[in-house]
Amino acid sequence: MNIHINDSRNAALHTPPRPDWLPEPVWPFDLHELDLDGRRLVYTDTGGDGPVVLMVHVGLWSLLWKGLITELAPRFRCVTLDVPGSGLSGTAPASLAAASDAIGRFIDHLGLHDVTLVVHDTGGWAAMAAIGDNCSRSEGISKVVAVNTFGWRPRGVLRLALRIMGSAVMRELMVWTGFMAWGSATRFGVGRHFDRPTRRAWRRGLRSHARRRFLHRMFTDAANDGAVSLAAERGIEALADRPTMTVFGQFGDYFFFRRGWRRIRPAVIEVTVPWGVHFPQSDNPALVAGAISDWHRGA
Repeated sequence: MNIHINDSRNAALHTPPRPDWLPEPVWPFDLHELDLDGRRLVYTDTGGDGPVVLMVHVGLWSLLWKGLITELAPRFRCVTLDVPGSGLSGTAPASLAAASDAIGRFIDHLGLHDVTLVVHDTGGWAAMAAIGDNCSRSEGISKVVAVNTFGWRPRGVLRLALRIMGSAVMRELMVWTGFMAWGSATRFGVGRHFDRPTRRAWRRGLRSHARRRFLHRMFTDAANDGAVSLAAERGIEALADRPTMTVFGQFGDYFFFRRGWRRIRPAVIEVTVPWGVHFPQSDNPALVAGAISDWHRGA
């Protein structure tokens, strides 16, 4: 496969044009771009020369990491990406399997080592599947931070909820009402500490119907794609000896993911964000960054 990548720690970067609705005060980090066989992937690589923190989410887009990057960047090298079909990475048709493939190839070609892998929502599943598809990738991962996420085959109520959220009726309702873009920008979503320009940018990043349908495709795939489930479980097994931290909002663990992590990682470190919901890294980025920093120093 023909992959062209620009590593922001080396020379000659291809910098994509910054949308006029994403000014530097809203996203005060440089943007970089790589090409995955014609699929555009936009990423950010910022901060110091310290340990690498790779932040992965699939379904929405990277603006949800803004607060955490701001808090961590003085001490860590912070890397995040929009998988093809989401956020700034265009509107190419995608699937959870394609997202996992893009994450894996992104890790391979940046050549990252001693990485603290921070994963959120279906980003956890996709990232674990990327590692399960090529277990040599686990060699570069030193720690795992699971933020309101899972990495195993969904069953019971969770699978039912994913199928409902990914259904055609729910998809069209969300697309035509714009509820997902509007609701997720509030203090009950990522917007607790967003100012008005940042909320506007968040909604613009979700404006395209193709991008909003991408999110619902993730729900459907999470419920039905058995191959990705098996790969994610292999990825979790490949990282079995890595120190693991979970981060959940006080009111966000409605599918009992924390219980699942306790079962497979008995020595897991647990962090709870008071009054947090689905996006604890946005609800209190200083608390989450402090927990990661203290844990990293003590590990």
